Amino acid sequence: MVKRQMPFFKKWAPEWLVKIILFSMTLPGIIIFFLPLTNINAAAGYYGGEPADIQFSVALFYAGYVGFYSLERRFFSFLAAKEYFLLFTTLQIVACLTCYFTREIYVLFPVRFIQGMLFAGNVNLSLTLIFTRLNSERGREISFSVFFGILICALPFNNLITADLIDSYNFNIVYKTAIFSYLPGLIFLTMAMTNYRPNVRFHLYKLDWQSFAVFSAILVLVGYIAIFGQEYYWLEDHRILGSVIGIIVLAVISIFRQNSIKRSYIDLRVFRYRNFKVGLLILFVMYICRFASGITNSFFATELHLDPFYISYINIFNLSGLVFGVIIACCMVLQKRNIRYIWGPGFLMLLLFHVLMYYSFDVQADEFNYYIPLFLQGLGVGLIMVPTIIFIISSVPASIGPSAAATALAIRYFGFCASIALINFFELFEKSRHYNAFQDHLSAVDPSVKDFLHKQTAKLMSKGMLEDHAVKASNKLLVGRMNAQGHVRFAMDYYEMMVWLLAGTLLLIILFPYLNRTALYLKSRRLSPA
Repeated sequence: MVKRQMPFFKKWAPEWLVKIILFSMTLPGIIIFFLPLTNINAAAGYYGGEPADIQFSVALFYAGYVGFYSLERRFFSFLAAKEYFLLFTTLQIVACLTCYFTREIYVLFPVRFIQGMLFAGNVNLSLTLIFTRLNSERGREISFSVFFGILICALPFNNLITADLIDSYNFNIVYKTAIFSYLPGLIFLTMAMTNYRPNVRFHLYKLDWQSFAVFSAILVLVGYIAIFGQEYYWLEDHRILGSVIGIIVLAVISIFRQNSIKRSYIDLRVFRYRNFKVGLLILFVMYICRFASGITNSFFATELHLDPFYISYINIFNLSGLVFGVIIACCMVLQKRNIRYIWGPGFLMLLLFHVLMYYSFDVQADEFNYYIPLFLQGLGVGLIMVPTIIFIISSVPASIGPSAAATALAIRYFGFCASIALINFFELFEKSRHYNAFQDHLSAVDPSVKDFLHKQTAKLMSKGMLEDHAVKASNKLLVGRMNAQGHVRFAMDYYEMMVWLLAGTLLLIILFPYLNRTALYLKSRRLSPA
């Protein structure tokens, strides 16, 4: 079959180069997506905020991406591809420039939301242009795998390429790097693209900006509650209580509006399909388990005292697992394998990762013990991600496929927020619970405590410290050991919960009888990514 050459690009531009450039133009956006999480303490110090503020800046980027996704298609229909690309890329460069120059956290917040909106436009344009140049289902599924492979590799890849950069310069140097990363592709595509329009020009006078505003407000409030809820003691604080009430009111308004208007922002008919809801559940669970790896990185930094640069090298094993997982999943999708044979091994890998880590957490450990678990975690996520999104989109008619993709994107955001909320809750609640438990069982007359204090005091005095100071320092060391044990126990408790969640998910996959009735394929050539 001869591939149809779409007139988006001039004849002199080789198709293989165009595809590479289009994919490369999504890389700077993907890098700045999770950029603040690469070194959360450095980011918090630079902007004068707390780690929770930095997490919220990532949630705002995500919320802008999710909220603008459905509205973005109207802009793509209104503008020619070249105009659209130049406008959104230029605005993204301006947004990065603003992040580079500002040090105010409250200036960063709205800019991060706008960056998420612009990221939606940039990604959807690139993927749409690639999809229209692919006549075969095989090519579309490979393109999906490549894009999502890049997306799920963002965190370990960011850690690898920015650890030394952030350590050597101020945190904002990465935004400057992103600006220069956009320029080569921007120059090439400006020269290579034509003013071709794939559709009839639809004017923007009936933009459903009301649905966008309501939906985005819900997403931002969900992120705010998930990140700051435990810190403010949940509903005891009027800000969290007001946010919950706001979400309920806005959700009722949004559902009523979607059922009332002729062209809904997200078609709620997608929820009539059983496999669609099962796919959303699988994706939600996977996202909760995926971000549990952040506890492992925190353990490396706080208990094993590894610097960010060394942690980034350890995470190469996780990155390798992600790449292998995506490649294997892509091959299995192309072979039309049963979805159970993809989900089963994927969740089994995640289960093994959490079990191995549960028994590997300790205040003293050899980092070599964590290479295989990190690889298994990446392998599991890589196996699950792409087939699940294709399964979700394939579960509904092609006419409402974009609504299914938008819903899958929203579920990924909710999974991200739920993961942060669970980790924050367990970290603050479980650490204090274990610390109090240690205090109840340790006393000054305890033989092990007396032996520890005596040895530490003698050791410090041998280094030249006065006796009174050595005694005080020994007590501080004891408290530090208790805090370390509390952190380890919190990590073990959280991973134990993840083990039970994954075991239940595997049981659902084995017993659910309808998973064989959906064929994994992408029906639409103009379907945007979730």
